[in-house]
Amino acid sequence: MTQRSTALPPLAALTAPLLTWNETSPHSDAFDDVYFSREDGRAETEHVFLGANHLPERFADWQHSRAFVVGETGFGTGLNMLCAWDCFEQHAPGTARLHLLSTEKFPLDRVSLERALSAWPSLAHYAQALCAQWPEAVSGIHRLHLNERVTLDLHFGDTTERLNLLDGQVDAWFLDGFAPSKNPEMWQPELFEAMAARSRPGATFATFTCAGVVKRGLKAAGFSWQKVPGYGRKREMLAGHIDTPPNDTRRQSTPWFTPPAARPANHVVIIGAGMAGCSIAAALAKRDIQVTVIERDAPGAGGSGNRQGALYVKLAAETNNQSRFYLSGLLYSQRWLSQQASTSPQKTPLWQPCGVVQLALSDKEAIRQQHFMARHPLPEAVVSAQTETLSELAGVPVTAGHGLFYPQAGWVRPKLLCEQLLQHANITLHQGEVMSLQHGSGWQVKLASGDTLTADHVVVANASLANRFAQTAALPLQQVRGQVSEMTLPAGTQGPQRVVCAGGYVSPPVEGVLTFGASFVPNNATSDVTTADHQRNIDELRQALPEWVAALETAGVTLNPDTLAGRAAVRAASPDKSPYAGPVPNADAWQQDYAALRKDASNVPDTQGRHHSGLWISTAHGSRGLASAPLCAEVIASRMCDEPMPLELSLVDHLHPGRRIISALVRAQ
Repeated sequence: MTQRSTALPPLAALTAPLLTWNETSPHSDAFDDVYFSREDGRAETEHVFLGANHLPERFADWQHSRAFVVGETGFGTGLNMLCAWDCFEQHAPGTARLHLLSTEKFPLDRVSLERALSAWPSLAHYAQALCAQWPEAVSGIHRLHLNERVTLDLHFGDTTERLNLLDGQVDAWFLDGFAPSKNPEMWQPELFEAMAARSRPGATFATFTCAGVVKRGLKAAGFSWQKVPGYGRKREMLAGHIDTPPNDTRRQSTPWFTPPAARPANHVVIIGAGMAGCSIAAALAKRDIQVTVIERDAPGAGGSGNRQGALYVKLAAETNNQSRFYLSGLLYSQRWLSQQASTSPQKTPLWQPCGVVQLALSDKEAIRQQHFMARHPLPEAVVSAQTETLSELAGVPVTAGHGLFYPQAGWVRPKLLCEQLLQHANITLHQGEVMSLQHGSGWQVKLASGDTLTADHVVVANASLANRFAQTAALPLQQVRGQVSEMTLPAGTQGPQRVVCAGGYVSPPVEGVLTFGASFVPNNATSDVTTADHQRNIDELRQALPEWVAALETAGVTLNPDTLAGRAAVRAASPDKSPYAGPVPNADAWQQDYAALRKDASNVPDTQGRHHSGLWISTAHGSRGLASAPLCAEVIASRMCDEPMPLELSLVDHLHPGRRIISALVRAQ
């Protein structure tokens, strides 16, 4: 089989399909084909995809701890996926989980999706959950948690390209899409090769078509097929399976990133109860795993303990993996936070999607922003360039002539969020300090109190202290001090209506208190509040919003560093400013196995990376933890539970904690 590229395509908005409607039934003008049968599309789906893949029986018999994975080529209106979800709810045992993944090159907009799915009142509950989280049409993977047991990954982009980037395996395929005669570009040998390479042994498929190009392509890729009765006027269709999928060779040039083999996860210990640790705890708990979170102080006691935290990112003008990850993280966090807020018992809102205005305070930054927008034509619902409307958006006078507006960003109450994430029946909070980790048949977590906890897996998520253990000591971390300043505004004073950021950030006031900052002091592990950092924050605020600060001072508000309240904490950063999220490498083994890289970076040994079995890490989130930690939690939980990953393979590898070991070996040349 041909080895396909795992290079990511440019970041961009995808084109919505041109549709003609027959009441609730959409017709594609581009492909001159219908999205579903006007006679009875649901019955056709149940016959072609559910029945021919034997899903009712397979769901009923599913006893594995991992999720059953259904893959689809062509999401369309989502009818097939919703029918699979309904079938799962009807037949699967209460302990089972379902993972749906589907590709789509021309995503419908939310209004069209709602109109199309309104044709099926019996699926209204499922359609509502889908439409409530429907993402913008941005290329990439969009993970939606439809409920505690069902996850949907939408892979927006060309189907074959998306499957070649998929890091995961499928149990049953819905080979859908417009007919081969209407859409020959999709039904190519490369599609069937990608399906085979992403299949589990024994994976099944079903498709409505019996076209020769499909039969030949499936057979060449390793699938066995047979003709079975079709639906309605369609006399025959194809169904089949693949016994032995081809080996995944995509990591031949980077064998160190080969993930460790899956192992049982009944009890997991997480070290640290900040955003990183709490989001992982929540991700594992909803997968019905027992979790113990060990925290030295209290949830959100470190960098996650501020009154307000800003959800925002700064994307690079030139496409790189870091920017791709952070954009995915921003979009995921927005959906995730909305779900957390909707289930919160608190009267105080967990988060406000008020939007973020990112100012360009120099010509250089303005040019950089313009280059970014020119190279990345993203939907305005994600980011847009702004000039004359900046003051209107911010709600206070803005003198900067250029900026970017992220309408799906905003601010969060991080400490309250951490506390809520731990309120799950499967999570136990244990106060203590971990002194060492030892591995035998499982993990022994030794505490300063003298107690020892045992676990199948351990996740290290204690920020700048994450490399204090023998197993993690080789991972470089930089301690970064950050201090926010707080000031009570006089009654009736107009504050920003959105988060405004430049060198620092300022959030809309909460209960009359304005929060702004934060200082960024590398290689500093102190957490005392200082007047020097207050002054630095004042200077940043004055530079970003000079007219508004001047108006405050005219009204009698004094920005005095000696009288401001505030909070300081220590964050962690990696040398390349991307988080560490994944399995912890055995550094000594990597130094030995990949020693040849010191002399010749092209001399890649055929040795898979050795890891500390069952040991994971999530750290180095810096000042962007709200945009990175929740998605990193899904990366770790998905790998631990043997599920498809929420990011493309190259982005999963970009986050791998061992990347710095390899780069150090290569630099040694």
